[in-house]
Amino acid sequence: MSKTMRHLCAAVAVSCAGAAPALAQAPTNFQHIVLIVQENRSPDDLFYALCTNHPCNASGDNTTYDIQTVNWLDKHAKNGVTQPQPVQLAASYRVLHSHSDFLAMCDFDSGAAACKMDGAGDIGCTPARRCPDHPQFRYVDDSDGTLDPHLALAAQYGWANQMYQTNQGPSFPAHQFLFGATSAPNRKDDHEGTFAAENLDGNTGGCIADPAAKIQLIDANGVEDPDNKIFPCFEHQTLGDLLDKEGVGWRYYTPGAGDLWSAPDAIAHICKPVSGTCTGSEWRKHLDLDPADVLRDLNRCKLSGVSWVIPTAANSDHAGTNDGGGPSWVASIVNAIGNSPCTNADGSSYWNSTAIVLTWDDWGGWYDHEKPTFLAYPQGGYQYGFRVPLIFISAYTPAGYINNNLQDFGSVVRFVEYNYGIPEGALTFADARATRNLHQFYDLSQTPRAYKTIPAKKDASFFLHDTRPLEAPDED
Repeated sequence: MSKTMRHLCAAVAVSCAGAAPALAQAPTNFQHIVLIVQENRSPDDLFYALCTNHPCNASGDNTTYDIQTVNWLDKHAKNGVTQPQPVQLAASYRVLHSHSDFLAMCDFDSGAAACKMDGAGDIGCTPARRCPDHPQFRYVDDSDGTLDPHLALAAQYGWANQMYQTNQGPSFPAHQFLFGATSAPNRKDDHEGTFAAENLDGNTGGCIADPAAKIQLIDANGVEDPDNKIFPCFEHQTLGDLLDKEGVGWRYYTPGAGDLWSAPDAIAHICKPVSGTCTGSEWRKHLDLDPADVLRDLNRCKLSGVSWVIPTAANSDHAGTNDGGGPSWVASIVNAIGNSPCTNADGSSYWNSTAIVLTWDDWGGWYDHEKPTFLAYPQGGYQYGFRVPLIFISAYTPAGYINNNLQDFGSVVRFVEYNYGIPEGALTFADARATRNLHQFYDLSQTPRAYKTIPAKKDASFFLHDTRPLEAPDED
């Protein structure tokens, strides 16, 4: 029975007995969606090692991974290309990635109305004393196996060749798009192409930021006027609000209130700030300030309908702050779901009823060869940004599936809407502008695949007993 038919049967109270056998055999939707958001990587940088054992083709198609391993474009190089060099996942430096860095790497060709993608060498690096030559033209070295869990998930489940961050900037706007499908202060601003484009100075943001805090806006023409700044507390509907209306439980796991990655803190009706603290009943109900609690909730069979999972600094994949634990952190969550003994009210297992979407919030300033598509005016001044990896994990996703359709953060929001019977594009933001909803990554009519544990250097026990401070990924 299709989702449309299921809704029709319920709405008009007609008999659907004829469809009962099919309904009993196949689920009509996922009962849980887990959105794992890692930090600051491009496909060429983070998944370069995937090409060691799998076919890669920089042109991209549905049979090869679209990752370029040689001849990275560099307008400053003698022959116009640079050969990438390895760097550890836990690199001691970070590459900048503000909107101005997007413009530098894009190197826009007005004649072709497209990025040349040869300007990564103009992006800054910090701290300077730790930056190697050509710091932007690096790929993650997996000679020690640190990256193996990410590579295994990419090869064993669904990979998006053409997944783009919806914004042309850093973490704060990216996480707003992943939670509410926009970084605009309100609905009107979104429709007119005005968005929050940058981060605040320091880690504290949202409605509980210092009263003097301001965040940079960008207009529909892609202009960041220094005088066009506002306090970072916005008011518009979010995906959380849509889920509340449908009675779908949701949880937002984050390492701290008020940081750049805690997206609900910047929504006034959710946060309801009082003296620098979010006090809203919705905020108290849905926010969890310890990311490892997702593992505890899984152990207690208390997984919500939708979960956002934001990492600590050590587990973030963010260069300059991570300790190489990110791939193991991701594997611990996926393994906890895949091996869970928990069942739902209908008797289905957590593994057979859960979709896991693993993505990265922005490109982090690292080289990537693919040119982004720009949306039409007025949104095109800040949409889209560069590629980020996306892996879709479920019991109904074929091993080695590669998708070559355009996806973005709006596609992720649209997938959640579609899964829970919410009209796609209901927020009228990036969810309405997206053209895909990730449904090609799974087929619920298929027999669910048995789960195979993803090997990792650290397991769930490590993260559950980790006593290190819960530090936010960084200031960008």
